[in-house]
Amino acid sequence: MTAFKFRKKDWLHFTPAIAIIIYRLVIYVYDSSLSGFNDTQNGYLKINLDELYVQSIYGIFSYFQNLLYLAFTFQLFYIYRKKIKEFFSNTYKLELNWILSFLILYAILFLYDFIQTIINEYIVELSYLQQWWMNFYMALIIIYVGVKGFFTDTTKLQKLNFSFAPNRVSIPEISDKEKPFSKEAITDLHTLMIDQKPYLNPDLNLADLAKQTNMTRAQLSETINSGFGINFNDFINKYRVDEFKQLLKEDKHQKLSLLGLAFECGFNSKATFNRVFKKITDFSPTDYLKSKNVV
Repeated sequence: MTAFKFRKKDWLHFTPAIAIIIYRLVIYVYDSSLSGFNDTQNGYLKINLDELYVQSIYGIFSYFQNLLYLAFTFQLFYIYRKKIKEFFSNTYKLELNWILSFLILYAILFLYDFIQTIINEYIVELSYLQQWWMNFYMALIIIYVGVKGFFTDTTKLQKLNFSFAPNRVSIPEISDKEKPFSKEAITDLHTLMIDQKPYLNPDLNLADLAKQTNMTRAQLSETINSGFGINFNDFINKYRVDEFKQLLKEDKHQKLSLLGLAFECGFNSKATFNRVFKKITDFSPTDYLKSKNVV
């Protein structure tokens, strides 16, 4: 995964925060310069400008800003989910479901805060204790994200040089010096999959298979996407499902459980195996076993 580099235009995201800091400093400096400031809790601009106009406007702006960033984050997450299928054969441990859980919880918290603010401003004034629950829920979510993030293994993602940003290409384009995919490349790739069975490796990724085929990642990806009409993840898992079916025909399920056979075929989680098998065959593994009378 490409390392994040802070760019000059990234400072634009901090513009509202910097503007608020400068604005607060101006108010404080001006109010503190007026006589009698030490005897009052708030100064002239704080009462007649900030509390009267600016706070309401800033509150509305903050909600729209949070909603916008939340939408972009959901977009980026689903783009990530889609792109890892172009690089990894098993994505279960890379799907980062805890991030999706956090985004959903944050969205609920955002809605909770919005409703609470509307009630407090326009219906009935809420007490500190009633509003305190917002802070409590927020603290729980922060702890959850921190713990899950700390124990998440991202080493596999760091091995490949690609970006999940929505405005960048996930797979390098084929250069003029590289040959595009051909019928021979499709045949050779299929032969390699049948003879050497690289799909049995649960950690197989695009870079590993590219080395075995003597192709670049771009060439291999193009061969799979255009030649077979599917992404890398579906391509590998199709061979795994075929291998699983073959093991059933050989009565291997008499010695191993279905999950055990799935692991023998290169899957690394029950959830992924069931999902992939259902997608390819329209049957669950158990129903497929019954329908084919493989008992």
